[in-house]
Amino acid sequence: MNALSRRKLIFGGVAAAAGLGGLTAADRIAKRYGLIPPDSGGWSGPGETLTYACQRVLTARTAAREFPRSMISKKPFANEVEPPTEHFKRLASGGFRDWRLVVDGTVARPLVLTLSDLKSMPIRSHITEIACEEGWSYVAEWIGTPLSNVLNEAGVLPQSQYVVYYGVEKWAWESIDMADAMHPYTLVTMGMNDGDLPVPFGGPLRLRLPRQLGYKSLKYLHHITVTDNIRKFGQGLGSTDPEGGYAWYAGI
Repeated sequence: MNALSRRKLIFGGVAAAAGLGGLTAADRIAKRYGLIPPDSGGWSGPGETLTYACQRVLTARTAAREFPRSMISKKPFANEVEPPTEHFKRLASGGFRDWRLVVDGTVARPLVLTLSDLKSMPIRSHITEIACEEGWSYVAEWIGTPLSNVLNEAGVLPQSQYVVYYGVEKWAWESIDMADAMHPYTLVTMGMNDGDLPVPFGGPLRLRLPRQLGYKSLKYLHHITVTDNIRKFGQGLGSTDPEGGYAWYAGI
């Protein structure tokens, strides 16, 4: 990825401005350097590839925008999700003491972690905005352990390319590449605004990616699978969102 020079990126941007031929040229550059998103097929594929490749190279190590504590939203909006299952309700009634986060796939040491296990890992927080593709947003403090801590504990194998993660609903899953998975701003979130993460906002666990749109910050996190082949999951597009028409990579 480092071999992709700024000159080639500029060329790709200029070429893209030229229209369909430019998108094709940019698509060729991205393929040369392996910067192809799972949803690169179809009529929108070149555009998705260009967006992912440019943002990945130019912003892979950049921080998310942080806000002062005074700008934390007084009434954050919890968008509607499907009602929790009966199993979820039983876990909630027990204070989530029996909640487990499973980590498996292409790792040396599969894990089953309790909330206490996660809270014993190094904790960090950031005050960032969560922005929805539907137009609403709010600012909150998110508290948790970087996903990289969990993955390092599991021992990610060299061939790994993606991290797939699941919510409590069987249909809800997302994935990110290893660059986002290991980024220090990607948190396994357990707290919000100095308290436990409320259930309407994804408690007890939520994967928080402040550098992407809100739908990538999946609620009710309970299972992580590291993989070298994203095509094995669902329709092979990277998550349920591109299966429904949204982009897999939702960088902001």
